[in-house]
Amino acid sequence: MKLQLAGTANSCTGLSESRGRSVVRLRRPDEVGEQVDYALIRSAEDVERAKSSGWQSIFVVGDECFGPLHCFERTIVVGGKFDYLDSGDIVGIHQSTKRLRTLYRKKSQHNSFLVTERCNNYCLMCSQPPKDVDDGWILDEIAQALPLVDPSLKTLTFTGGEPLTDWHGFTDVLKKCRDALPNTAVQVLTNGRAFANTEITNAWSAVKHPNLIAAIPVYSAVDSIHDHVVQAKGAFDETILGILKLKDRNERVEVRVVLHALTAPRIAETCRWLARNLPFVDHVALMGMENTGFALANEAVLWIDPVDYRAELAEGVAGLNEAGVSVSIYNLPRCVLEPSVWTFAVQSISDWKNGFVEECERCSERKACSGLFTSGRPRLSRGIRAIAQSGLSPVLDVAP
Repeated sequence: MKLQLAGTANSCTGLSESRGRSVVRLRRPDEVGEQVDYALIRSAEDVERAKSSGWQSIFVVGDECFGPLHCFERTIVVGGKFDYLDSGDIVGIHQSTKRLRTLYRKKSQHNSFLVTERCNNYCLMCSQPPKDVDDGWILDEIAQALPLVDPSLKTLTFTGGEPLTDWHGFTDVLKKCRDALPNTAVQVLTNGRAFANTEITNAWSAVKHPNLIAAIPVYSAVDSIHDHVVQAKGAFDETILGILKLKDRNERVEVRVVLHALTAPRIAETCRWLARNLPFVDHVALMGMENTGFALANEAVLWIDPVDYRAELAEGVAGLNEAGVSVSIYNLPRCVLEPSVWTFAVQSISDWKNGFVEECERCSERKACSGLFTSGRPRLSRGIRAIAQSGLSPVLDVAP
């Protein structure tokens, strides 16, 4: 079920409108909270518990009334569609409009912060189409949220748009992340072009986060193909220069290739180029395309059945592996892959990337399989077949 991650509160009282936006962390009504915390209320019993515990701020979830709440100084009331919220979760709210969005879920394995919707690329398959908007407030909201995140969080992703659009503000956020979450693996999804600027690369390196990685796309060994995919002339040269400058400073870099009709047919060549020219990157991720955002508008140009490039993909993976480059495949089920690359196929921690269809119910590889996208408008390969016995390739009728 798709979670309602943004919406409008039914009511919002007691918050200072002079601040514009507030970030609040939810707690059980029988817990002791800090000033930014709100007791999470789901029943009349919770209201009484909050009173007994001395709470002055409550966050009410539900479609029924739990009695008068005037005894509390600050109240936020939302509908039952936000019932998934739990203790430790963090919500951002705009006081005057009562618009709110979930920023962090403590129980989720996949937490990410959208840094901005602005971007200097315009990728044909972008799942978060860029907008030319003034959204600098998002960085302020993230800066407020980071100290409230559970420090045991294993992984955190920053995404966009292009997170380095306001690189001064974003590197400040990374410093807060370093201080508040020193044990959390931090991944930044960036097009890498900003790192062609030495000042920006130096600022990134100066953060000195112990577990920070830049995930940068390189869509082809041919510059014109990469530039066409991202719809930005000269992007390939800036991206590669940025990667070289990062690695010159011993910063961690993951190269990403989204596989579609413009990139997949040449994936073996791209992998050979990466192994020859960028063998020092920390990881290469070869990724099935999510059919959402711009990918829907460009579906006729981008869609290719994974079984039609599985031989080239296997060749590319073998080449990277032989060169000693760490490589993984994401978002492609095992039945459309050559068995030789199954050990490189990784399950995503994102719940919307682990869907299955009825055919998968009797597959012996389901527990290890990457599954299918459930977001957007998924396209199913004609190669989707249950694998009868672990370690054996399914018998496929994959003729076009």
